[in-house]
Amino acid sequence: MSVSFSQLSTTPLWESSTARPISAYSLQVGTKSFHSKHRLCQRVCGLKRWMLKSLNLWKPSRDFGVGKELRIIKNQNSPHDSKEETRRPILKFEDGSLHELQLGVSAHVAGFAESPSSIPQTTSMDFPNAGGRSASLCIAVIGATGELARGKVFPALFALYYSGFLPEDVGIFGYSRKNLTDEDLRSIIASTLTCRIDHQQNCDEKLEAFLSRTYYVNGRFDNREGMSKLNTIMEQIEGQSKANRIFYLSVPQEALLDVASCLADNAQTQKGWNRVIIEKPFGFDPLSSHRITQSLLSKFEEKQLYRIDHLLGKNLIENLTVLRFSNLVFEPLWSRTYIRNVQVILSEDFSMQTSRYYDGYGIIRDIVHSHILQTIALLAMEPPISVDGEDIRNEKVKVLRSIRKLDPADVILGQYKASAEENVGINLTSSTPTYFAAALYIDNARWDGVPFLIKTGMGLIKHSVEIRIQFRHVPGNLYRERIGHNINLATNELILRDVPDEAILVKINNKVPGLGLQLDASELNLLYKEKYNSADVPDSYEHLLLDVVDGDNHLFLRSDELAAAWTILSPVLNEIDKNHTTPELYELGGRGPIGAYYLWAKHGVQWVED
Repeated sequence: MSVSFSQLSTTPLWESSTARPISAYSLQVGTKSFHSKHRLCQRVCGLKRWMLKSLNLWKPSRDFGVGKELRIIKNQNSPHDSKEETRRPILKFEDGSLHELQLGVSAHVAGFAESPSSIPQTTSMDFPNAGGRSASLCIAVIGATGELARGKVFPALFALYYSGFLPEDVGIFGYSRKNLTDEDLRSIIASTLTCRIDHQQNCDEKLEAFLSRTYYVNGRFDNREGMSKLNTIMEQIEGQSKANRIFYLSVPQEALLDVASCLADNAQTQKGWNRVIIEKPFGFDPLSSHRITQSLLSKFEEKQLYRIDHLLGKNLIENLTVLRFSNLVFEPLWSRTYIRNVQVILSEDFSMQTSRYYDGYGIIRDIVHSHILQTIALLAMEPPISVDGEDIRNEKVKVLRSIRKLDPADVILGQYKASAEENVGINLTSSTPTYFAAALYIDNARWDGVPFLIKTGMGLIKHSVEIRIQFRHVPGNLYRERIGHNINLATNELILRDVPDEAILVKINNKVPGLGLQLDASELNLLYKEKYNSADVPDSYEHLLLDVVDGDNHLFLRSDELAAAWTILSPVLNEIDKNHTTPELYELGGRGPIGAYYLWAKHGVQWVED
């Protein structure tokens, strides 16, 4: 972060000779600060340092410099050339290892003439960043050199930093088993960071500041010394101030418990809150999921755990509750009385590239268990007491517990077939499904008898992510003769679409202009890119990481939600494993298995063509 010491105002605060030298130690931090009273704190700190210096009691540390680039300006009206000084502190740990911190923080001093030796520096107990400001938040990415961390997590953190949603004094840490330096990690991260179209102003400056706040620690996932080293460096950055920590566990499932245990015992702060982000899958079956949950809860409280599914960070998911609870027109219709069926669609026109993970867990555990069931829970839940995360999660788990166990007869499994020349990301000899379709029913008063239809698959004809809510036919429709024999043409629909173009659509019937009385189905549409001129939409990881910083957990799975989801899916998973069910083959780039169309007909639904 580029920081400058500057005079706050040309007018002295008090009519005394002390105003100007005091202001020389005041920290200008830019347009956005994480603390509302930062200016008063800075002036008080500046006064304290000036008084100590005047009494010859100020002793700059010899161990810690004042940044990588120190510019001395002796006269405000005639700037002089800068003098550069770089000092790197060495931290010694209990195991005898040494760690050289790579610093890249700039500080610019403006005010009266002063020699370099008289510039106030941070004491040895403070980490030399931002002119002595301690980090109020540290974020550690465990498994920092993995594809997920490089491609999604670090870019999302940078986007939040650029937009001012992270404090300027934030500390970003990468932890992995590779033997790298701070500069190595920064080079890896920099190769994946770009500014969005709407984030071009001062992009290079922000990028440099972000990278200067990034540090690397190497250690094994089950290594307590490595976690202790991470904790020591964090404490150096945090100083004596209150500080919070976020740990993103981007690690293989088999390493999760070892990492969590070492982290809990050796890297948690006692000066603020600790939050741990866990990536799916959340177990392979109910038994393994329960074991993982119990192990995590033996080390952390439930409120500290954030089980993340990036698909839940899309605007489509947030719009479910906003559209329903902030518009009077929809909530009265939100029940079996008016809704005929609900369709949740997530189809992709490309095959999975992470074959090792996907071939092991499959589409049911990867997509249906978390994303699909969470979407249905948010759509079908009763109005919560408030928008607080726990209130929403309380209502979601009620829906999940009310969902009828899946009947294997109401499930269609598929797998795409491809030639040897086609590049697919899954073992073609595997029986792992790449397509899943099912009909779910919620056994409660609001939704009794309403089918919730699921379709999700890979290698289909197009990429589509949407929720379609079809309403019942108008009883005794006066215009039924004008509609013709296909009554489905007159079905009203509410469509929430994320892909291909984010939109909210309402399908209605209207008269075709001209003579005569001819009816047609039209769509009232809200296209986001036209309404809001959104050149570039924030990534779902940005949304979810910001929720973690804010402590908003309503889009993250709680332990009881996990257990309820496994209860729904276990009969199907057991059936597949017991009978070695072979998925129905479908063409790569096609519409999916034929059996899915028979399933819709069985439940009285005409599936919308892709």
